Amino acid sequence: MNGDTGTIGLTIILIVLVLFVLTVLVKSVRIIPQARAGVVERLGKYQRTLLPGLTILIPFVDRLLPLLDLREQVVSFPPQPVITEDNLVVSIDTVVYFQVTDARAATYEIANYIQAVEQLTTTTLRNVVGGLNLEQALTSRDQINGQLRGVLDEATGKWGIRVSRVELKAIDPPHSIQDSMEKQMRAERDRRAAILTAEGTKQSAILTAEGQRQAAILAAEGDAKAAILRADGEAQAIQKVFDAIHLGNPTPKLLAYQYLQTLPKLADGSSNKLWIIPSEIGDALKGLGSVLGTTTSDSPDGRVAEQNAQKRDA
Repeated sequence: MNGDTGTIGLTIILIVLVLFVLTVLVKSVRIIPQARAGVVERLGKYQRTLLPGLTILIPFVDRLLPLLDLREQVVSFPPQPVITEDNLVVSIDTVVYFQVTDARAATYEIANYIQAVEQLTTTTLRNVVGGLNLEQALTSRDQINGQLRGVLDEATGKWGIRVSRVELKAIDPPHSIQDSMEKQMRAERDRRAAILTAEGTKQSAILTAEGQRQAAILAAEGDAKAAILRADGEAQAIQKVFDAIHLGNPTPKLLAYQYLQTLPKLADGSSNKLWIIPSEIGDALKGLGSVLGTTTSDSPDGRVAEQNAQKRDA
């Protein structure tokens, strides 16, 4: 009976020793993942910072604090009311990109660095936007982002945190201001549309006038060239007629006869109400009379009449 009791006691002792050894091993051997960092305290005092890999700790002497993420983190903060220079309350959403660069400083220099970054962002944002009016705040996002990043990066440097970027997700003015801005934008678009329409009408009128002017110039040039060509043709025709007349050597009798044939053509046309007889018609009639007289004397009857008259005179 005593032997069984001793065996049971020995078994319990062995189990306790095994559990103790396992506990010691668990507390002694730690594996730090990549992009993580751990702070080790020995007897409550900072001892060292653990980097990724396998490390050995002294059980019950060293204590490993919760691991810190060394990757770049993105934190979106809820909308914050900010008063602008012209006393308008706008709601601004911010996003901060930061990274832990010193695990010891992030552990001992600040209690909660995420909350600290949020509060610092809010106060800095109010200071920056408070010096701008609403229009400047809406159109100067890059400037606000740069100022926020500079202030945050300088303030969080001693916390072992590096702020890489700060972005404003949204700037929401009051609804009444939004309605006024929409009306202003519609009026501005209508004004630009009216200006563009007027410019188009003006350009169209200018191009039309220019086209009409060019057409009139071309028409006038065409009429001038046509008149010149007609005048040249008439001059050539007159010259040919003149040359033909001189080559034919016409007699005054023929010219007088042609002149009399041309006179009736002067009265042609419905617009002629008065016929003016030229002074040269007398000379033409004289020439025609001389022609007729000459023709009569040259005929046989004329010669007979002339002979009879000569006999009577004898």
